[in-house]
Amino acid sequence: MKKLPYFLLLVFAISIFACSTENIEEAISEEEEEVIEDEDDTPPEEEDDGIVSDTPCDFDLSGLAANSTVTINCLLDLEGATITLPPNTTFDFDGGDIFNGTLIFSGGIIDGRLLNSSLKTEGNVSLKDPVFKFNATRWENIVQGQTNSDIALKNTAEFEDLMFQIKEMGGTTFETNVFDAFFETTKVTSTTADQNFYASVEGINVPSNFHLKMSDNTKLRQFPAGSRIENGTVIAVRDADNVTISGGNIIGDRNDREYAPDDVGLYGTHLMHIHSGRNVTVDGVNFVEGSKGALTIYSIGFRFDPDYIPTYGVKVINCSFTNIRRMGIALTDGNDILIEGNTFTNVGQPMAGSDGGEVGYAINIEAFRSRDANGNLLEHERAFDILITRNTEINSRVGFTAATIGQDITVENNDIETRCILSLASGTKIINNRFNASAEAAERFAIFAAGSHSETVFDNEISGNDITGYSIGIATDTNDIDVHDNNITNGDIGIQLKDTSDSRFYNNMINVNETGISATNTFVNNTSINDNEITAGRFHLFLTGFNNTPDTNGYTISVERNKFLTSKKVTINNANGIDFMNNEVTGGIELGTSSNINISSNTKIDPNDSDGIRLYGSHSDVSITNNNILEPSGADRFDCINNDSDTPNAIVLSGNTCANR
Repeated sequence: MKKLPYFLLLVFAISIFACSTENIEEAISEEEEEVIEDEDDTPPEEEDDGIVSDTPCDFDLSGLAANSTVTINCLLDLEGATITLPPNTTFDFDGGDIFNGTLIFSGGIIDGRLLNSSLKTEGNVSLKDPVFKFNATRWENIVQGQTNSDIALKNTAEFEDLMFQIKEMGGTTFETNVFDAFFETTKVTSTTADQNFYASVEGINVPSNFHLKMSDNTKLRQFPAGSRIENGTVIAVRDADNVTISGGNIIGDRNDREYAPDDVGLYGTHLMHIHSGRNVTVDGVNFVEGSKGALTIYSIGFRFDPDYIPTYGVKVINCSFTNIRRMGIALTDGNDILIEGNTFTNVGQPMAGSDGGEVGYAINIEAFRSRDANGNLLEHERAFDILITRNTEINSRVGFTAATIGQDITVENNDIETRCILSLASGTKIINNRFNASAEAAERFAIFAAGSHSETVFDNEISGNDITGYSIGIATDTNDIDVHDNNITNGDIGIQLKDTSDSRFYNNMINVNETGISATNTFVNNTSINDNEITAGRFHLFLTGFNNTPDTNGYTISVERNKFLTSKKVTINNANGIDFMNNEVTGGIELGTSSNINISSNTKIDPNDSDGIRLYGSHSDVSITNNNILEPSGADRFDCINNDSDTPNAIVLSGNTCANR
């Protein structure tokens, strides 16, 4: 295949360059522009443009009648002319080309394969096929490979302009294949008085009702930013509707840029911004080495502003997030968000050329709130109605999801190596996930429900999760949460409660090396622990330093209908306000110094190397009644009930049985 017109243009360009080499070199020297090279020196593979003719056309466009169809099967050089076409002229592609001029349409159609950087079109013209196939070799105004900042900045403008041109011509899909280019997106290009930097303005914007469809051979790269650059993005959806971005590789400057000495992990650029996007789908994109993160989702303005424009209907599906600094996805404002089928690998981990940045979560949901002078909550941003499902997380520095501030968030059916947290959240569910601790994550918890007991924390749920290999399976420091039907194995502590209120723990299956359920030096109020099955290597239940301050001595907790399945102990000491009823205990119960304790109607207490129930220390308002106890099977010194209390008269003992084996 010959490309005669491009060869001539190249010779012309080389001639101009040769005539002005000294000036160009001086300019570059003065600006000290950095030239960025690819990872290797292999030039990008050229894509076949379908032009098979090397024969100049034997006709021109003069004398065309209205409604004419011109079939281009030859090389039509317009010789720099601007040609006004009659109404409704159609240009069909048949292996030829048009170049070096301008066509002004008055209605009409052109085959997208004829478009190129040396052919300008004006007026009212439509593409023959709404699917436009971008061939980088035909757009010499967009430079591939190694480049400098000025050329990368021009690349950004030219690539965006071309997409908007295709949209104006009726195109709905912009397909790229072999394409590898740098884009400068960290400089203000506005010529207005407002010289503020807006990342979603300076990135490559994708228009509404449009599909940017990239192949695996497409690489959009962030040109390396300076050390003080705090924001930027390669590609953006800003105030746009019905956008799809699929496939391709968006590659950041993480290990190529400079970082300021005082950077605390905040500097860098993203790979994609969705800024007031409506009905946006991001499908099968490979996000690689973003220096500030990969994808951020937010809205223009705050919710109480008159110019607020919300983000909603966003789908992030089948993407990969690899070696991203700080976090994979940041979501601060938006609703009806789906994050499904993605893979997150090494998010927030340090690399040879950069630290991991702050945050360290694959997905961080954190809307901005404040309080006014009267203490009233102000929701500047709101993140809600979010589903995170069928994702795989591998080796994030800190964790998979952080539901820091948001509502109605569901994290379901994911494969997770690290952990999840929920904090100032409501209506949030972490359900039916598989947690399998990596070596680094094994010393931490799988799920942590926090929240500082804010009035914004309520109606949350942790259920149906398989949790394996963590020091702590589930930890809570929250209120109004249901923790149920989880399977926790091969760890140290199954569930750890701290400062937890108005919550319910039930139907969990726990098989751990140390303690099934633990609460130490804390308070727990209006909370139930019911219908769980616990196999533990040291303590079934360990409640010490529990509800024992003046502020918490009226707090209560109920422990009912649980099955404690190994010959270990239930230990309660220095505790207050516990009802322990209708349980089945293999092993014994120890009750140290405590008050307001009711141990009653337990169906079976089956001690081995311990007393059935042992009391020691000082007690007040303790009732031990109607328990079915088997004689201890260990040494003779053990009893069904060993009342060694310093205050035996403070204990009510009645209706207990001590059965022979």
